[in-house]
Amino acid sequence: MDIKISLKAARVNANMTQSEVAKKLQKNKQTIVNWETGKTSIDAANFAALCELYNIGQDYIFLPEKLA
Repeated sequence: MDIKISLKAARVNANMTQSEVAKKLQKNKQTIVNWETGKTSIDAANFAALCELYNIGQDYIFLPEKLA
């Protein structure tokens, strides 16, 4: 069984703050917050960029369900 972690856990494991991630991806910090909380969904390109930044495979991260 593969263990999956959240976007937030992946970021924390990479020792990065939301602000640092936002700066590296040239996004607003609130965008990172929204992705982590499921307020907005993340597209494939940004998800791939986050996985590369966090040095973790896409198969090991689960995304929050988008809130209605």
